[in-house]
Amino acid sequence: MTETLVVLVAGLLIVAAAASIGPRIRVAAPLVLVAIGFAASFLPMFADFEIDPELILEGVLPPLLYSAAVSMPAMNFRREFVAISGLSVSLVVVSSLVLGLFFQLVLPDIGFAWGAALGAIISPTDAVATGIVKRSPASKRVVAILEGESLLNDATALVLLRTAIVSAAAAFSFWGAVGTFAYSVVVAVVIGGVVGAVNLAIRSRVSDPTVNTVISIVVPFVASVPAEALGASGLVAAVVAGLVTGIRAPRELSPQHRMSDEQVWRTIELVLEGFVFLTMGLELTAVVLDVQRDHAGVGTAVLIAAGAFVLTVLVRAAWVAPLVRSLKRRSERSARMQERLEGFQDKLATPEGQQETLERMQERRGPGRGGGRSGDLDRFARRVTQGLADIEYFKRAPLGWRDGTVIVWAGMRGAVTVAAAQTLPENTPMRSVLVLIAFAVAVLSLVLQGGTLGWLISRLAPKVDTEAIEAQDAAELRRLMELLRQTAMELPEPEVDEQTPRHERFRATRTHRIAVIHAQRKVLLDARDTGTFDADVLAGALENLDADEIAIELRGRLSGGSAT
Repeated sequence: MTETLVVLVAGLLIVAAAASIGPRIRVAAPLVLVAIGFAASFLPMFADFEIDPELILEGVLPPLLYSAAVSMPAMNFRREFVAISGLSVSLVVVSSLVLGLFFQLVLPDIGFAWGAALGAIISPTDAVATGIVKRSPASKRVVAILEGESLLNDATALVLLRTAIVSAAAAFSFWGAVGTFAYSVVVAVVIGGVVGAVNLAIRSRVSDPTVNTVISIVVPFVASVPAEALGASGLVAAVVAGLVTGIRAPRELSPQHRMSDEQVWRTIELVLEGFVFLTMGLELTAVVLDVQRDHAGVGTAVLIAAGAFVLTVLVRAAWVAPLVRSLKRRSERSARMQERLEGFQDKLATPEGQQETLERMQERRGPGRGGGRSGDLDRFARRVTQGLADIEYFKRAPLGWRDGTVIVWAGMRGAVTVAAAQTLPENTPMRSVLVLIAFAVAVLSLVLQGGTLGWLISRLAPKVDTEAIEAQDAAELRRLMELLRQTAMELPEPEVDEQTPRHERFRATRTHRIAVIHAQRKVLLDARDTGTFDADVLAGALENLDADEIAIELRGRLSGGSAT
């Protein structure tokens, strides 16, 4: 017991040290942890180290993906959903099939089904790239695309892995595989949506932030476990629960609850991600020794892994290049709609224009189907505002070949590949070789791509007009502050004077200030839903409001305590 405790404490300290030292030496923390784990694997105490892969897939990935989904800007996810779905679903499928053919060619004894299973294991990218890209001058659109891809591609790959394993033991049915995939996703989306909504309904009624955070920790498992029990994707369920929570939490949970959640989940992410990469390094030696013992050499497996790594990059490049071009054409088509949408917006700004719009809605419905309603007009106005905001977003950050290159090279493999490889059944042909190939691809990817991604982005980044960007950000901030000022002016000041007792004046001022903050938060969240402001600027303003509300309530409690 003491030895286990020492190892656990040492592991936590190593994770913390890697997270602190990695950026200083310009090496990604996961690479540092893999190297430390590999070095430690030669110690006698780790000679037979092995971790249950199901612990990673069912115990580690759901909370990690849930946390990432909660913090993902919802409007950026919506705007980039075409690219995200293409990379996280279609590209994973294509990569798995192409790699399956490659493995069948170089390892004829395993057949296509097992080759496709290994392809599914290698296909999903790891979220570690997003952390590197966030610290670089890369486009915010690139960050959003990579974040969204890492949320969903794990689930796609694991569903394909299950399908390939079943196909290896029985006749393959294309439509059966499609049906299985659709069922897995649809059921998971429903479960995740319900769990996310119930989670918020319960936690909004819990006053203690600590208890609230404890409840939040179990949410990804409450979503993933039932989904897995029903044969659906637990990871998709956890992601959907996280997206629902992230979108609705600012409206339903108090600032104290959300701030407590944020700090706890950052710690959980650091610890879980760190231990995954540390154990990856610890297991590497045992995997190599298994292949050496069973197949008399690792050279062939490493060579095949190098070929598979190159193939994954080439397939990704072949997919991303037309994707970037199609996104560019889509942005150009959207821009041609700008003048028309601005005309709608101008018309909706006047009572006459609103009436005319309602009448046109009635004409489209046809006689006898009810007239246009104000709710319909509000929804139409929001769609117009959202459409114009989306056009500005795409015009402000058009994707080019540099962004496409970053997206390609940021497709690193990591923890999911390592964990999924170890779930291959014991009767898998050449199992130890397949596991070593997956490990080797992940290590090559982390070292070659992770070690050079920051350098590549800095070399590809175009010269930036710093003054223009600062001016644009300042204009955005002024527009946001004006919205907050107007919102505050709509709420009348409390009617107090010098004759009013001091404690009543304080209470009235405090109540008014909190009411203003609530109104301002609602306006900002409405702007978030339509995409009116930059996501980062908006997030900063919401954080300031949260901090103000917490400070006011804290001063109120202290004042109340002193009065008594």
